Amino acid sequence: MWQGAFSKEDDYTFRIPRSYRSDMKQDGVFFTSERMLESLMADQALEQVANVATLPGLAGPSMAMPDVHWGYGFPIGGVAATLVDEGGVISPGGVGFDINCGVRLLTTDLTADEVRPLARKLADTIFRNVPSGVGSKARIKVDRRQLERILQDGARWAVEEGYGMEEDLERTEEGGAIEGADPDEVSEKAKGRGLPQVGSLGAGNHFLEIQTVDRIYDEEAARAMGIRSTGQVTVLIHTGSRGLGYQVCHDKVRELENLYTKDSGNFISPKFDIRIPDRQLVAAPLDSREADAYLGAMRAAANYAWANRQLITHWIRESFSEVLKEKGLDTELHQVYDIAHNIAKIEEHDVDGRREKVCVHRKGATRAFGPGHPDVPLPYREVGQPVLIPGDMGTGSYLMAGTDEAMRRTFGSTCHGAGRLLSRSKAVRNFRPQSVLDMLASRGIYVKAKSPKVISEEAPDAYKDIDSVVEVAHGAGLSRKVAKMLPIAVVKG
Repeated sequence: MWQGAFSKEDDYTFRIPRSYRSDMKQDGVFFTSERMLESLMADQALEQVANVATLPGLAGPSMAMPDVHWGYGFPIGGVAATLVDEGGVISPGGVGFDINCGVRLLTTDLTADEVRPLARKLADTIFRNVPSGVGSKARIKVDRRQLERILQDGARWAVEEGYGMEEDLERTEEGGAIEGADPDEVSEKAKGRGLPQVGSLGAGNHFLEIQTVDRIYDEEAARAMGIRSTGQVTVLIHTGSRGLGYQVCHDKVRELENLYTKDSGNFISPKFDIRIPDRQLVAAPLDSREADAYLGAMRAAANYAWANRQLITHWIRESFSEVLKEKGLDTELHQVYDIAHNIAKIEEHDVDGRREKVCVHRKGATRAFGPGHPDVPLPYREVGQPVLIPGDMGTGSYLMAGTDEAMRRTFGSTCHGAGRLLSRSKAVRNFRPQSVLDMLASRGIYVKAKSPKVISEEAPDAYKDIDSVVEVAHGAGLSRKVAKMLPIAVVKG
């Protein structure tokens, strides 16, 4: 149970004062509600918020989104921005191991009444067409030269190879390929892990979900984002950079750890003159060779993830076409948006009345740029950037919109999902796979999973209540509710 100092500022905003610990350089701010506060105190995620507040060159407070829970270095749900030109640092722990784990939403012209009788067959076909599970191998074979292109060009490589359309790229963060990727900084071991996994789902909390629109909160924004009415069928894709991204993080953390030594409970880098309370926060100044190396490798892994989701999108489209054709039905699956939620990006934001270049770490957090921002695709610029918040496989997911308030308070950031309540090992002990499947079936949800264990790990009760998390994000103004979708069928790795 965390017992640190904090104060309540309003219904959804709480502050850990800089005075809580002598090594904090900024306050900590976390967004939650009285209802969720007790469960939040159950682990040490807020101590990690305080730890992050010790990093050099912070442009504002260390922050935690309403889905926050314990993570590696940064909490999952952590956000921090560091000043590029005034001593800021990059910390791989502020991105995590699943670099550019992210979400993509597709819309269809189908209704729930049309799809429910086909849900099992659709899920089974998608399961067959999209490789999933621990160590899953790709449907396509790429050579080293093609992998280098994927690391450089991301989703654009996939579209140029015939796996999608230009519209997909226009509706993907960074156009599906972030600039500054450096494949040479990706180790041979990481590339070796990535080669056989291109276009695969993986395991854990990654999923493909056929959904139906349950509620529309903002008619104007919903129309702009392709949501026309309740009962409309959508598809959500949630996956990342697989073993390649994990290896990139592992490699770069180990390289930085070699530059730190332990001293009186802290970790010190003589080279960088940095002192941190947790080895998992190892960091490098943004003007250093080490920072350039990490950013180049991280961006390459992010591009791999965007290519991954683009390939999966293509095979989902094929799966729908295959199943619908048998029933004399047809539809086009159009992309709403694709957003990363484990990434660090150089952006410009207002800091103390000045426009500053900052490195925004979003670890289990989603970009939420408001209306009018030039990085928001034109179809959405008047209403704000689409924000995709997946829930667990038994409840619902949300489509939201970025806000001006997020730009002002959180460097344009919001939550990324429900957030875990129980560890995977505790979930396995608490929930029998068949009981979970029976409960979901009683709600009209069909699940196709690679293993019984993942069903227990991802049981709905292992997660926070998505409605409560979204209510905080909406109430705090970090993103605005547009629509809620409920699952019909779920494919898990």
